[in-house]
Amino acid sequence: MELTRRDVLAALAASGAAAGAGIALSGEPGEGPVGEHEVDTLVAVGNVVYPGEVEGIEEFVRQYSIERVRGRPEYAEGVADAVAALDEYTRSWEDAEFAALETELADRTLSGFDVDVADPDPDGSDRERVRYYLVNELLYALFSTPTGGELAGIENPQGHPGGTTSYQRGPPE
Repeated sequence: MELTRRDVLAALAASGAAAGAGIALSGEPGEGPVGEHEVDTLVAVGNVVYPGEVEGIEEFVRQYSIERVRGRPEYAEGVADAVAALDEYTRSWEDAEFAALETELADRTLSGFDVDVADPDPDGSDRERVRYYLVNELLYALFSTPTGGELAGIENPQGHPGGTTSYQRGPPE
């Protein structure tokens, strides 16, 4: 399943980051705490947490993440802090930054950091902030799109119009 520009716009709209249909996706980080390294780390996290059948992860995560932090300095700082915490943990165990790891090793590193069992909390511990700003944010972005909804078996993700046939059908037999 291919993630498209339409999916990026749907995810941004669902997160409240798109104010109207006239949003222009720049693909380049603006000024502020979220730069190329942070976006590369988000792409690496997306490669770990998104299902294997999803294609176009890099472009989707890149465009979504850049626009998600634009004009939100507090949120951008939270993302940058979460990336720094993940990099610090990764350097202590793998002697590299998270974005430099191969996907399989990155997966083991996230699991070793116990991100999969951490409660998402923007003001919590390092692993809770990584869960909140990196993992949950990217999963929300994916599953709030038509492509992600279809992947999860949700015909019409919340906020995505489906037409009258989607609610006039009876339950499967």
